[in-house]
Amino acid sequence: MNSVFFLKLGLGFIAGSVAVTLTTVAAEKFGSKIGGLIGGIPSTSVVALLFIGIVQSPEYVVQATDVIPLVMGYNCLFLVVFVFLSRYGFPAGLGGAFAMWFACSLTVIALDFRHFGIGLAIFLIFFVGSYFILEKGFSLPSISGIKIRFTPFQIAARALFSGLVIGGVIFLSKVSGPLIGGLFAVFPAVFTSTIVITSLSRGVAFTRSLIKPLMVSAMINVIVYVIAVRLFYPGWGLVLGTIAALAVSGVSIFVTYSLITNKMT
Repeated sequence: MNSVFFLKLGLGFIAGSVAVTLTTVAAEKFGSKIGGLIGGIPSTSVVALLFIGIVQSPEYVVQATDVIPLVMGYNCLFLVVFVFLSRYGFPAGLGGAFAMWFACSLTVIALDFRHFGIGLAIFLIFFVGSYFILEKGFSLPSISGIKIRFTPFQIAARALFSGLVIGGVIFLSKVSGPLIGGLFAVFPAVFTSTIVITSLSRGVAFTRSLIKPLMVSAMINVIVYVIAVRLFYPGWGLVLGTIAALAVSGVSIFVTYSLITNKMT
């Protein structure tokens, strides 16, 4: 690793900080539906995969995405476990969710899992099952947003927290190979940042109300973006490939916006 790598890492830290900070501010200003939708936009994946490609290569990014659908399935379980255990307090909810996520991720490493198609099939099972559990098993009503005047300290704290998480993801992708890099490229960084920040500022009940729209938006939009990356990065390169993938993701974001605002309670 050299100074160029750390410059790229720093740029990733800044980009990730801005993306996640805007997400959490929007969640509180516009309510749980829109906040969950914005929180599910693939900001972390865009930043992480782009900077993995800058540090490594577009082909390396494609290899790293092999494991992403399976790990996104684990992210569904992360949210379900948080909702279930947060009834016993915020530490129990977040601690239990992390314990589950890391335990499942260890199986990915142990099995050296690298099959996109099989991972996608497993993801769909986890996604549908998790949505059914959240819809039928818990009362998670939407909560309207309230206008809050954020202090410079609050904004700085959000940016630092989220930037450190995403910077760590980029660093791990550099030192650990494409399997670990792909696994941590979809580490629930936005989920964690959003859960911690909104729980501290608005309470666990508000955070729980974000979970269902957050999951629907994140799972659909991230998977669509990753599929687009696999299609466009090899032939189009990082810049054009990212622009094309973002364009495709924009369509999925519009679809999930319509779904969340019109269909969800």
